[in-house]
Amino acid sequence: MGDPVTASPAKESGLIRTRPFPTLAKSYLEVSKIVRSEGLLARTPWFYGMVGAALIVGLAGCVAGFILLGDSWFQLLIAAALGILFTQVAFLAHESAHRTILSTGPANDKLSQVLGAVVGMSYSWWDSKHSRHHGNPNIVGKDPDIAPGVLSFAAEDAAKSKGFFRWLQSRQGWLFFPLLTLEGLNLYVQGYVHLCSRGKVKNRWLELTLLTLRTVLYLFPIFFFLPLGMAFAFLGVQLAVFGVYMGASFAPNHKGMPLIDRSVKMDFFSKQVRLSRNIRGGWWATWFMGGLNYQIEHHLFPNMPRPHLARTRQIVIEKCRELGVPYTETSLLKSYGIVIAYLNRVGLAARDPFDCPMIAEFRRG
Repeated sequence: MGDPVTASPAKESGLIRTRPFPTLAKSYLEVSKIVRSEGLLARTPWFYGMVGAALIVGLAGCVAGFILLGDSWFQLLIAAALGILFTQVAFLAHESAHRTILSTGPANDKLSQVLGAVVGMSYSWWDSKHSRHHGNPNIVGKDPDIAPGVLSFAAEDAAKSKGFFRWLQSRQGWLFFPLLTLEGLNLYVQGYVHLCSRGKVKNRWLELTLLTLRTVLYLFPIFFFLPLGMAFAFLGVQLAVFGVYMGASFAPNHKGMPLIDRSVKMDFFSKQVRLSRNIRGGWWATWFMGGLNYQIEHHLFPNMPRPHLARTRQIVIEKCRELGVPYTETSLLKSYGIVIAYLNRVGLAARDPFDCPMIAEFRRG
């Protein structure tokens, strides 16, 4: 099936400040009515039961392999497998946080806490950050996923960078995937920073206990049974694979799509569809990305079980064709190319902001 409209990242990567958007508030209600009538929001315990069982078998296999291999550099294959399995567990934690897996909100929250602890991530940190992202994807000043940091996602932010970060951001597109090898460690650190911060943090001590217990239980056998150098290599490979896999699954969804100034008013349907990108590939992409390949449908219906997203895609595409709303979908490899090219364009502002075409566009705005 062809795309109704495929957005051009080269033309839509600038910051939209004043462009008017048609009001399509009723469109979401119409799509939602069809989705509910077809039972697409109904829980699918059979699916998540099978996924959970497969992950338990995989993790048990890694433990068995770790014991059998002993003092061998083949342990790095176990480390890589753990990086993949932990990412798959993180996908389940993400869905549970959206109240997708179990029948009640509190039960989903507890499950997400446990799954997050298995991975080593703080549920409360992730929930706060991710909820703000869902409410305002690619909205400058509101979406924490595009806030300036090691990378800049807006030319205005890149132009303000200094020192080492200025050098890095001027090449950030090419360095994006190498930097993802550190993302696993960053996710762990951010969780602890959040839990140890001042102010009210929900379930602070419970999460600190769970994460600390997980860290000890995970690191002890690695450093007790393996030589020191091999132990650090094992940990490095696991963290690198986990970080790259997580980043490679989440980055294609919004990076390179339009950035919207916080003053621009958009209805829910337009905001979620126009600012999200789907990835083609069918069942294998759904497995690889944990359902995030249906990013548009996930943003429209965050609590929808993974098996129902494909059917919902068809419903949303038909509505977008009817309304003439851009629906962006591309291949996984092409999405990576879009992300790298976009970050490189933004990074031009860190080299010479006065010659950067994006900065010039902002000034005209």
